[in-house]
Amino acid sequence: MKEVKEKKKPILFYYIVALAVIFIFNAIARPYYDSQSVKQVDYGTFMNMTEDEQIADVQIEENQILFKDKDGKEYRTGVVNDPQLTERLHKAKVSFNEVIKEKDSPFTDFLIAWILPILIFFGIGHYFNRRLMNRGGGNSLMFGAKNQVKVYVPSANGIHFDDVAGEDEAKENLSEIVDFLHHPDKYAKIGAKMPKGVLLVGPPGTGKTMLAKAVAGEAGVPFFPIAGSEFVEMFVGMGASKVRDLFQQAKQKAPCIIFIDEIDAIGQKRTGNAMGNSEREQTLNQLLTEMDGFNADDNVVILAATNRPESLDPALLRPGRFDRRVPVELPDLAGREAILKAHAKKVVLGDDVDFHTIARMAAGASGAELANIVNEAALRAVRDHRDAVSQADLEESIEVVIAGYQKKNAILSDDEKRTVAYHEIGHALVAALQTHSAPVQKITIIPRTSGALGYTMQVDQQDKYILSREELENKIATLTGGRAAEEVVFNQVTTGASNDIEQATKLARAMITRYGMTDEFDMVAMETVTNKYLGGDTSLACAPETQKYIDAKVVSVVKEQHAKAKKILEDHRPALDALAKYLYEKETITGKEFMDILGKYKV
Repeated sequence: MKEVKEKKKPILFYYIVALAVIFIFNAIARPYYDSQSVKQVDYGTFMNMTEDEQIADVQIEENQILFKDKDGKEYRTGVVNDPQLTERLHKAKVSFNEVIKEKDSPFTDFLIAWILPILIFFGIGHYFNRRLMNRGGGNSLMFGAKNQVKVYVPSANGIHFDDVAGEDEAKENLSEIVDFLHHPDKYAKIGAKMPKGVLLVGPPGTGKTMLAKAVAGEAGVPFFPIAGSEFVEMFVGMGASKVRDLFQQAKQKAPCIIFIDEIDAIGQKRTGNAMGNSEREQTLNQLLTEMDGFNADDNVVILAATNRPESLDPALLRPGRFDRRVPVELPDLAGREAILKAHAKKVVLGDDVDFHTIARMAAGASGAELANIVNEAALRAVRDHRDAVSQADLEESIEVVIAGYQKKNAILSDDEKRTVAYHEIGHALVAALQTHSAPVQKITIIPRTSGALGYTMQVDQQDKYILSREELENKIATLTGGRAAEEVVFNQVTTGASNDIEQATKLARAMITRYGMTDEFDMVAMETVTNKYLGGDTSLACAPETQKYIDAKVVSVVKEQHAKAKKILEDHRPALDALAKYLYEKETITGKEFMDILGKYKV
């Protein structure tokens, strides 16, 4: 059965209907207005009413006489050559003082009283309707609320897979979708069906939207992008209507790709709570219905992206809907290097740029953050009036992303500067004197806009995907090294270790509750993690008595590593003093300078 496509009526059609209604109303209402207008009488009637003293006011004009009776009703009559008219009016005690204004024609009154307000109403309504359409991506609140989604057609300079770096596994998964859109007969011949929906999951900034555009660019088909939040409106039922309109437009443009960004805005798990969002649930139900209504020959592929996959409704993820999940994870070392090179194609680079080193320094950065690093480096080169981006620009831009810009107006006293120098050397020295610790890349005591008075940068030679108990304990010891140096040298503590304390506590708690690195709990998980792509929200799943024991164990682990860091610094006090003095004078030193000075001492 062939589906009949409903043609959309232009807004002019509704204006014509409204005007027709107005004219019909005018035809019905005009007799009433005519009855309420000035009454035409003959001159004899005027004379009789004058003699009977029924007239209150008279106005004699060149071609007519207007008069009003004592009840306020208005009349008109023609002018007759009557020399005694004035005398008769005097005898009848008629007033000549009030000027009677002639009313406009009934049609003119009707135009002013009805047509003009209606036209003004339509004008204001049309203006706000256009404003809402422009603001909401073409979603009109008037005349049916059609969902005018932007459609991107393939172009020569569009995005392709070659433009997406660092996500080889995701591209390999999505290339099958491209092949299906190019050669659907090949799959139909063997009886294979492509997934109706593909869900891209991963942290923010990893390139999920860019991958969806690249699929459309490679396939050479129209691309319908829309955000999940655009479906949810103030009025119940509007979101479901938008879903229907979106899929109807897509079927008309098939083969094509629909991309729903942040689908968790409408795809969250439904609950039996009466206070739930009925509009969102209706929208989700309509989306599920539309996906079920797809035929194999529709050639419409649905891509969606989210960084909260655990919050999606199970009905949305079952086979036959979004039955393929493509992880778009943070890039590894090789991926970061490829992304940096891709974003640096339009940037003038100096001869000393080493993307491998920059990629190592930017461990854990997403594609968007790497693009920002390249852009910050280019901006720094422009500020310094140079024609090319240097390695120093890229390294400084990483520090900007990590700790913010340098605070040029922040002046530390000599005592504060000396304390910060010992604090940072304490971190670096504890890290260098332990095994399985990342090498020190840079140490600085220049304050940053993030609030840090200094920091120590450690860079692993390669990405690490698993960490041993010893490595985690060494990290905690390194974090406590700053406070330990203050205690060893000044025999006092400062507020400078607040962030170190927070990170050390978090790491020690994870060792106990999530990683099973204690003999007491062994392989039992005491903590659950949700929203892992958004930083991770943790919650304990144990009895209150167990929580108290966990807290005590966390304190024990941190104390043990703090004591170890303090012992390391006490045993190597000469190296600590020499390095702190050098950092105090230079303010910023490299990892090589640090190791050269440390090498002079027998450690």
